[in-house]
Amino acid sequence: FILTGIPGLEAAHIWISIPFFTFYIISLLGNVTVLSVVGKEQTLQKPMYLLLCMLALTDIATPTFVVPKALGIFWFNLKGITLAGCLTQMFFLHTVSVMHSAILVAMAFDRYVAICNPLRYATILSNAQIAKLGLVGLIRAVLFILPLPLFLSQQTFCANRIIPHTQCEHIAMVKMVCGDIRVSRIYGFVLSLVLMFVITGFDLTLIALSYSLIIRAVLRISSKKGHQKALNTCTAHICVMLIYYTPTFFSILTHHFGQGIAPYVHIILADLYLLIPPMLNPIIYGVKTKELRDKVVKYTCRS
Repeated sequence: FILTGIPGLEAAHIWISIPFFTFYIISLLGNVTVLSVVGKEQTLQKPMYLLLCMLALTDIATPTFVVPKALGIFWFNLKGITLAGCLTQMFFLHTVSVMHSAILVAMAFDRYVAICNPLRYATILSNAQIAKLGLVGLIRAVLFILPLPLFLSQQTFCANRIIPHTQCEHIAMVKMVCGDIRVSRIYGFVLSLVLMFVITGFDLTLIALSYSLIIRAVLRISSKKGHQKALNTCTAHICVMLIYYTPTFFSILTHHFGQGIAPYVHIILADLYLLIPPMLNPIIYGVKTKELRDKVVKYTCRS
């Protein structure tokens, strides 16, 4: 297959690569810092920070499956990719995305328990329970996404194998399938609905339920200081959710209803969706979480 990069902006590929590379490096530095600090500091090895480490791992993986190949296209015109390479990229990218959503649900549950059942927090959410939640999220992601590359690996593709994107987009690959295209497109449409409504919708419902219970518990707190303290524990998670889900829905809406929008706009939005959240997440948690911020400053000064 041939990945063309960003059609219509070929002359600007070098300039576009600068923010791509910068965002990727900042993302790696921020998330590796979080993993290192939590790993070294015993006092941070608690459920909340273990979930943050899981989030950091997905934030490292997400751009890593796309950015190196995109930079290869921008810098060295390395546009070729094998079928196995395409399917592997597609599988891991979607799997990590679904896993990321599951971690955000677990984080919302963590905040619910911390505020609504603080005395039972250590019992309900031990480190072992967090590991189990992570494993369940990973199994769910693999089971939902694995049929996608398996189905495409059994198909025959036509001669024109040009993908107008920086990554192996599922819809573009389905359009290149020879034979009974109708079956392939129905399958792709069903899978998109599953990802959009069953997974994302289910996860958002659980998050909304958690925060409705949190808000109800906060409103019962008599002191203003108590209100502030309770809400502060949720601020970072709310910001991370907005950064993750807002571009997701915006990208979906522009893809399905933005036929008049230039193709390179869709591609840039899809790439920014993979770059911006992983870059901002460690910064948000570093700024909003005092305990983590203090430890980062401590290890930075020591270095």
